[in-house]
Amino acid sequence: MTTKGPRGRVALTTAVTAVSIALVCVATVAFTIYVPATEGYFNLGETMVYTVAILFGPYVGALAGGIGSALADLLLGYAFYAPATLVIKACEGFTVGWLIRKARIGEKAWKGLTVATALLSGSSLSYVGMLYYSGDVWLYLGRSVLEGHIPAWVWLCLGVALAIFIISLGLALEPETGWKAFSILVGGCIMVLGYFLYEFLWFSWAALAEVPINIGQMTIGLAVALPLTRALEERLPEPIRQA
Repeated sequence: MTTKGPRGRVALTTAVTAVSIALVCVATVAFTIYVPATEGYFNLGETMVYTVAILFGPYVGALAGGIGSALADLLLGYAFYAPATLVIKACEGFTVGWLIRKARIGEKAWKGLTVATALLSGSSLSYVGMLYYSGDVWLYLGRSVLEGHIPAWVWLCLGVALAIFIISLGLALEPETGWKAFSILVGGCIMVLGYFLYEFLWFSWAALAEVPINIGQMTIGLAVALPLTRALEERLPEPIRQA
């Protein structure tokens, strides 16, 4: 596909957006974990929303996050959430993609932000994972259902590993890592707040029960998106990254 001229760029952007929408939808539908004890529900959709937003910017991130996630809600039988998801995930994807491209801070600020986001991300993943995603789980792989058990110490180790990864990468190799993590946290907070407000309209204060679960999904998405985007940025052709 040629990228020369306005038509070529529009065609490439359209293709990248369509593939991104499909990736978000498939990631959300294909792999889910349900925790019966807390009724917590986790999927990999957040991971792809963040990845697409970081790689391709706010507009592709918004379209892929909103449309891809809403389609997944419909396919999974959660049509009640689809209208809210369309708006909330679009705002989330746009915010992450927009912030990534607006980084204008000094070296000392980079380092401080990297350490702060590393500690916040690692502690959030450990706490929410140990509290809400530990114990017996049902793992959904497409139409297959597997039962398993996730001990609490696994989430503690993952949280520590995430904090170490962000700090080491941000301070030694890629200073922008702290800003990427910060951008994801801001976008994730919009997602958490958006779903709380939507659920509050229907369920009143019972909506608070979902807040920690959505925070967990945000931090797990961050843990996967950071190394994934770093790997993809080195391999994607320049015209696609600028689509």
